[in-house]
Amino acid sequence: MSIEHVNCLDGMKKIPDNSIDMVCTDPPYFLDGLGNDWDKNKLDKRGSSSTVTNLPKGMKFDRNQSKKFKEFYNLISKEVFRILKPGGAFISFSSPRLYHALASSVEDQGFEIRDMLGWVYTQSQVKAFKQDHIIKNDKTRTDEQKKELIEKCSNWRTPMLKPSIEPMCLAVKPIEGRYIDNFEKYGTGLLNCSEETLVDGKFPSNIMTTQEGVLDTTVFMVKKPNKKEKGETNTHLSVKPVDLIQHLIQLFTREGATVLDPFMGSGTTAIACVRSNRQYLGFEINEEYVKISKKRLKDDRLESKCSFEI
Repeated sequence: MSIEHVNCLDGMKKIPDNSIDMVCTDPPYFLDGLGNDWDKNKLDKRGSSSTVTNLPKGMKFDRNQSKKFKEFYNLISKEVFRILKPGGAFISFSSPRLYHALASSVEDQGFEIRDMLGWVYTQSQVKAFKQDHIIKNDKTRTDEQKKELIEKCSNWRTPMLKPSIEPMCLAVKPIEGRYIDNFEKYGTGLLNCSEETLVDGKFPSNIMTTQEGVLDTTVFMVKKPNKKEKGETNTHLSVKPVDLIQHLIQLFTREGATVLDPFMGSGTTAIACVRSNRQYLGFEINEEYVKISKKRLKDDRLESKCSFEI
């Protein structure tokens, strides 16, 4: 088990064919410059309430985002396809407006798209914005015209509903022969429906949520990670809940399976693997995150009194 400070494309090239049981990851979404060439130091300088070209983070729209992301994820998916065992699951988190590009990339590389999973939450920032600042800076209009147009647009914003879901693409590498043959040979391709994954004794669904009462009570409940779970020194921009990743891992792998996260971030996937008795392998391009991951693993080991190597 290890987390390596390396570009994931370089790291995956060292992995043998058909050797990984599952890949679960939260890749860069190519929003606000968070692409494959992102620089965390620049992002840190912006601050938590920063703006990108005069718009708050997450509000900037560029039609080339999906094209660039698809080109990037084609490369990722190609390597993941090679190293996954037949029947192995490939789960990728995504932004709703880039999901189509992600799913298309994955499918183009030979995967079967089996489902779209959704992590539903109720607390999020509104991304749609008014046109007041644009109108006020329009030098072609008089003050009276600006005032009139602002009043006309008072209840209208850019076409972006408040985000309340993070979609995940569930893809599977085609099996060899029958499901039972594939499972017997590789231990992959089937869904775990044991007590480990059932919700109140009922079959797991493709929706997970943060708050009781939002959906049917049989939906898997998982809260957003608090400061204690993240760790006091965690500077990662988007930390996923350990319980959520652990649930996904348990759905598609057996104990002892090897799970790869090409974009390990601050180590959530590794912690989820340890808690569920799976092996982890991760790549992370940012050295600070690698250090944070190892600290979180160590702290989690001390708290749960688990025994594993870092």
